Amino acid sequence: MPEGDTIHRAASNLHRALAGETVVRFETVLPPLARVDADRPVAGRTVEGVSARGKHLLVRFSGDLWLRSHLRMNGSWHLYRPGERWRRPRDAMRVLVETRPWLAVGFDLPVAELLDARGLARQPDLARLGPDLLAPDFDAAEAERRLRARPAREVGEALLDQGALAGVGNELKSEILFLAGVDPYRTVASLSAAELAALVTVARRVLLEAVAPYGASAPTWLGGRRTTGRSNPDERLFVYGRAGEPCRRCGAAIRLGRQGPGARVTYHCPRCQPPPGGG
Repeated sequence: MPEGDTIHRAASNLHRALAGETVVRFETVLPPLARVDADRPVAGRTVEGVSARGKHLLVRFSGDLWLRSHLRMNGSWHLYRPGERWRRPRDAMRVLVETRPWLAVGFDLPVAELLDARGLARQPDLARLGPDLLAPDFDAAEAERRLRARPAREVGEALLDQGALAGVGNELKSEILFLAGVDPYRTVASLSAAELAALVTVARRVLLEAVAPYGASAPTWLGGRRTTGRSNPDERLFVYGRAGEPCRRCGAAIRLGRQGPGARVTYHCPRCQPPPGGG
């Protein structure tokens, strides 16, 4: 599943391309969207902005209409110039928003709906979101409070709970916990106030750094998240995907485990991320 940094980059790219432009064509194969479009046509409206909220992508049109999408595992948004060949097959298209300069195409979107502002405010998945780690007004104290309200959860599970804090996915979860020096199998209740505050600080920094290299000021795109800061693509992550390999800091073998009802994979260094008491 794409993580918060991926969604924010997608929203930023779509915003730069579409904001201020008039929609000249709107297509969808999704009946609920088609019904709304029939009553309140999207074509003719202005794209007022594109933003991300956690892992949700929001396109705001003039006249109080919003397109909410969630990519889950396989969804994606592409931008094309008119007449440009698509990189995905036509039958994977779920939503198309065309302006004169650009076509925005949503492929394999498992979740997409058109809402007014009132409906958006009441949308259950958005309403339950915790503070967005990439939001300019991120509320660290509220994120800590929400995590602390899940005392029995293992920290590796709690970081993925979008109701606690929004934006962390499985890859960055393991990297954040490594950088914070926290054993993923500790419970939230076992963390001191200082440890929890540091964990939230690290999570926000890692997400911000994951977005920053792709911004307009970046001279090149190195590709992939790089929590290590190294340019070598084979050395871009500390622990994720490196089971059995030596830790880049201490040399201990990286361990692979599974957590939660979904048995999500977790990677950690047993020496750099010791359990309470160091045992």
